[in-house]
Amino acid sequence: MSKQLLCIGQVYPEPTSSAAGIRLLQLFDLFLDYGYDIIFATTSLKSQYSHPLEDKGISTVSIKLNDSSFDCFIKDLSPSIVLFDRFVSEEQFGWRVEKYSPNSLRILDTEDLHFLRIARQKTAIVKNKKFSKDFLNSDVAKRELASIMRSDLSLIISEVEIEILINLGVNSSLLFYIPFIFDRAILTHKKKSLSFEKRKNFIFIGSFLHSPNLDTVHRLKNEIWPNIYSKIGGAELHIYGSYITSDHFLLTDKSINFIIKGRAKNLDDILSSYRILLAPIAFGAGLKGKIFDAIQSGTPCVMSSIASEGINGQFKINGFIEDNSKEFIARATQLYHDKEIWLNSQQNGYNILKNRFSREIFIVKFLNHLNFLRENLNNHRLNNLTGLILNYHTLKSTMYLSKWIEEKNKLK
Repeated sequence: MSKQLLCIGQVYPEPTSSAAGIRLLQLFDLFLDYGYDIIFATTSLKSQYSHPLEDKGISTVSIKLNDSSFDCFIKDLSPSIVLFDRFVSEEQFGWRVEKYSPNSLRILDTEDLHFLRIARQKTAIVKNKKFSKDFLNSDVAKRELASIMRSDLSLIISEVEIEILINLGVNSSLLFYIPFIFDRAILTHKKKSLSFEKRKNFIFIGSFLHSPNLDTVHRLKNEIWPNIYSKIGGAELHIYGSYITSDHFLLTDKSINFIIKGRAKNLDDILSSYRILLAPIAFGAGLKGKIFDAIQSGTPCVMSSIASEGINGQFKINGFIEDNSKEFIARATQLYHDKEIWLNSQQNGYNILKNRFSREIFIVKFLNHLNFLRENLNNHRLNNLTGLILNYHTLKSTMYLSKWIEEKNKLK
């Protein structure tokens, strides 16, 4: 049985810019280790921060949107697996894959549930309310759920999101939980980690293109940090992130040691020098890459329930979880001063990585499941009645819209 994976990506992965880039590279490494040839196809151009996929032996191909040239490409390639990196990619190219390479296993990597993040942003739901049926009142929700049901398998990064989808009636056979995954060797960072005494100051990190991060920066400056600063004289809060503009740098306020630093060139080394990561994130979905970055560098966190969602399970968290601003400030101050609590929090983080996100926990089960689906693909699809209907109706409408756009473009 051939082992060829085609990934259709919205953009080239940028692991130094966002957790989404890290996630995709982790999946690539998994497939590469098990003998898959990988081709990455996208309509986007490379940026200076795009990961050099060729260094991993991954071929890259430029494809066009609403263009029948893709039909010949996918038909000739006929890959064993097609991976869509977002539901939008599946909307754009899923019908073409279904028509011209019908034997390809179609996998959607949701990265996070976009409709959940958007709904939380609109309603500002933070306090442990994980889901409401009201969240479905959006076009994005219907589009994303349709994409999940059309696909042969969707990779879900959070246990919370698995639960939400199943409660909505999505068949569990269409879902596979695979979060961020790390080699056990990552725990060697513990030996390199700077001591409590050698660390100082606070940090927040995140792409400024991602609205939950930008919202958090404003909340830190206006609500959280001035109160922490008043309790810990001389401490600084440094904000790192990708795609920070000149306007964002104007948020710096040296009177309270609130400093926008820019893009982190070596995130692990930078994080390892700070005592605490602050993450009072008010809305979002999926897993927060910044918390995992902090855990790996031995940096305890004070975070909201949204920031911690799906991370610790039954294990103790690597710091404190607080949604109340007053309590958040108190916990941050306590963790900054108390070495024993700090060391315990650091160890809690290592335990979480080892017991919940070790690569070895997921890899065999995942690859065995893919092999099973490839060998039983027809029966799997026949058991997904909703998917059969959606692939017939919604993809047909998408197909004719795409063909109309293609013909319209020829007239220009």
